[in-house]
Amino acid sequence: MTESDEQLAERLATAAGAILLALRADGLEGKALGQAGDEAANAMLCRELRVARPDDAILSEEEKDSAARLAHRRVWIVDPLDGTREYGEGRDDWAVHVALAVDGVASVGAVALPGRGITLTSATPLPLRPANEPLKMLVSRTRPAAEAVYVAERIGAELLAMGSAGAKAMAVVRGEADIYLHTGGQYEWDNCAPVAVAQAAGLHVSRVDGSAIRYNAVDTYLPDLLICRMELAGEVLSLAAEYSQS
Repeated sequence: MTESDEQLAERLATAAGAILLALRADGLEGKALGQAGDEAANAMLCRELRVARPDDAILSEEEKDSAARLAHRRVWIVDPLDGTREYGEGRDDWAVHVALAVDGVASVGAVALPGRGITLTSATPLPLRPANEPLKMLVSRTRPAAEAVYVAERIGAELLAMGSAGAKAMAVVRGEADIYLHTGGQYEWDNCAPVAVAQAAGLHVSRVDGSAIRYNAVDTYLPDLLICRMELAGEVLSLAAEYSQS
């Protein structure tokens, strides 16, 4: 039986996670571990994608970009190690992202959380849990966005610091938090897979101005992102706009 795009994404994200865990068990630490992990996971992901989907393009954080991908409708967008710092520190809030964008839309995604032993996919979305009381909003461990702090104060949400973008997005999918508002800038590989998984789970996903997120662009930089429960989206977007005008 032919492996579906969803099965391929899940298999590769999980396998890359296993490679990363094995490397960490070998005794490397810090930046050396992060570099070795990035290289090993990326090599496997790109090799397997080229074998399994030779007609598709690949955009990876760890590969030199090529404008040739712009001519492709189907582009695999991967981050072999999202949260290098957390990985090197021995934490579990890091991830592996494998996504497929079709005509600029995040259509298939798998986010492995190897430190927690799980892979979440767009093919098998988790049922959403009830909202937290009080609400919880995710922010960066090192640089909480001012907009997020502003919104949290006005809706009475608790701030929850966490590492990688994938780990934060999946915390909303898993019901550990309710809002992930990021305005510090990312790249397509930072959020394509998380966006695909979050959308499949029934969450709101958009830019902070409410517009849709598009992938396989000439410039892969994405300034901002909102992933949250549907019923919170209107208020969060309104407050984010209020902050930007203040």
